[in-house]
Amino acid sequence: MNNLPLVLSVSLSILIVCVFGSSLQAETKSADVIVYGSTPGGFCAAIAAAREGVSVILLEPTSHVGGVNTGGLSFSDSNQTVRSTVMGLFDEWHRRIEADYKARGVQLPYDVSVKDNAKWTYEPHVATRVTMAMLQQAGVEVLSGHVLASVKMDGATIKQLFTNQGAFEAKTFVDATYEGDLMAAANVSWTIGREGKAEFGESLAGKRFPKGKMKIDGFDADGKLLPLVTTDKPGEEAAGDGLVMVYSFRLCLTAEADNRVPMPQPANYDPARFEAIRRYIASGGRSYGIDLYPLPGNKFDGNNSIGGQFSLGLVGACNGWSETDQAGRDKIFEEHKQYTLEFYHFLTTDPAVPDDVRAKYARLGLCKDEFAETGHFPPQLYVREGRRMQGMFVVSQKDILESPEKDDPIAVSSFPIDSHDCQRVAFADSTVADEGTIFPVRIPGRPHGYAYHIPYRAIVPKPGECDNLLVPVAMSCTHVGISSIRVEPTWMIIGQSAGIAAALAAKEGKGVQSLSYPKLRERLLAQGQVLELPELAELPKQSVTGSIASKSLPGIVLDDTAAKLEGSWATSSNFKPNIDGSYLHDGAQGDGTMTATFEFAVPKSGKYEIRMAYSAHPTRAKKVPVVIANGASTFELVVDQTAALPSGEAFRTIGMVTLEAGKTSKIVISNQETDGFVILDAIQLIPVN
Repeated sequence: MNNLPLVLSVSLSILIVCVFGSSLQAETKSADVIVYGSTPGGFCAAIAAAREGVSVILLEPTSHVGGVNTGGLSFSDSNQTVRSTVMGLFDEWHRRIEADYKARGVQLPYDVSVKDNAKWTYEPHVATRVTMAMLQQAGVEVLSGHVLASVKMDGATIKQLFTNQGAFEAKTFVDATYEGDLMAAANVSWTIGREGKAEFGESLAGKRFPKGKMKIDGFDADGKLLPLVTTDKPGEEAAGDGLVMVYSFRLCLTAEADNRVPMPQPANYDPARFEAIRRYIASGGRSYGIDLYPLPGNKFDGNNSIGGQFSLGLVGACNGWSETDQAGRDKIFEEHKQYTLEFYHFLTTDPAVPDDVRAKYARLGLCKDEFAETGHFPPQLYVREGRRMQGMFVVSQKDILESPEKDDPIAVSSFPIDSHDCQRVAFADSTVADEGTIFPVRIPGRPHGYAYHIPYRAIVPKPGECDNLLVPVAMSCTHVGISSIRVEPTWMIIGQSAGIAAALAAKEGKGVQSLSYPKLRERLLAQGQVLELPELAELPKQSVTGSIASKSLPGIVLDDTAAKLEGSWATSSNFKPNIDGSYLHDGAQGDGTMTATFEFAVPKSGKYEIRMAYSAHPTRAKKVPVVIANGASTFELVVDQTAALPSGEAFRTIGMVTLEAGKTSKIVISNQETDGFVILDAIQLIPVN
């Protein structure tokens, strides 16, 4: 973040005005609308306001414009939304990216005009080119390297904004930073961290350990916490705290020799830092590494693995980022960069890492044609969560799952509630667990979350606090709420609506709390926003939710409670549907120490369809061994538990076997050499006529 150049390459054909030293100190620049923070929500706010016919200045504290959308995140999370509702500038941005590739004769593996759940991917330099062209064409003046110093207030009105390079005036301001910097400087109420369960009645709040415990000692010989383990005191289960979910970089990687740049060697590498991962691997654990998403140009987007026990996220190191100054953020940025380089070095060189894993990552490097100004390393840290305004309305779990409709919608959000880790805890029983993960909460049978309105009141400060500021990114919501809102597609459409509202307030000379919603709605629709909750097509069969009683199912049903268990299986009920109220998992150990044996007899000889109940997810094991024995006959199956269940079903067929009556049959499921969570819920046997 520090040491970034203040002028991007001329080859991008962009317009960025960078003013150095004291040349701006003598004058105050003014515009109708000033947007602080060029995040995706920020550049969309600036473009939208400019298209409403007002003058706009976009201020960016760093030298990088575009946030993570141009800084490494190249895999659009809109594949987990109801795409027909994520329109406006987000859709235009993707159509322009698609046209950029098409003009160069490159065929993308998706069609933006088709609103399915295909994965929309792109390269960072293409995202930058498109973003800067849209800003230039809208007439937005972009000033980078402007770090907020202070604001001058006249009662509840921001009169002037001061940066390290000068003073600025506007009729309306938009705080589009991930951190809520302008909001905090204007003394608008805010919070940070996690609420307790009781504060908003949120079942997903408080402490969460859905990944299970790793069978490793989190302490060294002197009783001190190992590096990468953050605490041995996680706090009360139902209580909140000041922690935010982990930050990381989105790496742009390639294995193509002509475009591959070796990953820089980390300075002062200390292998002892990775002792916890070394112990985890020695225990048989395999859930570590980097999630890799294929991109155009034979590249990969490397992301922190939400289901992994150890990944690109430096757990705990992001706390304090929002509250500190630019120098403090530069320091935290460098700490995350150092960890990223060290983690890659560990994965590719440490003898504790299996040969196949080392080889998988060693073939990759940074991309020669990306981020040349920063040594090909991403210039943007992925700030998943910062301050959150306490505004006129607070979006919580209830608004997402139970009461989605609002009278003043400015956007429709539908990304699943989904949080990365917040802390890594060592326990006295020689175990360690990642805490804070919320695995994606989707509508059963669908690839997306629940659709709900973002109300205008959630981006507006309380009356009397500030009357000319809108906050579309660090908006008013709970930690559970931001866990759904926090993705860039959603922030882009909220940012667009904030820009339109800012322009309307500037034109009419009104405070943002006094805007006429019908007028605002008219302008939102004119710019292509979708404000109606979607009517979803019926699933082929009625989707099953909650717990299903095994006694209500046909055939022979063997619930996990009927199995003879070996090893430390963990009980969970987080994912639904499940059979008889819960299921077991192996904590992604993959060490072969856990088995589940079902014994039964079939009433009639013949062929049987074997079906398995499990909750499909990318973190599940892809090769779960299942052995079926009947007398002297043995059948071996391998089950991919990342594979989706048939729509509306709780089971998936995994094979057909012939069984003899009068002989004891056994089904044995284990976690031998598995590479993710093994789920043990139920087995169903259906006779085949």
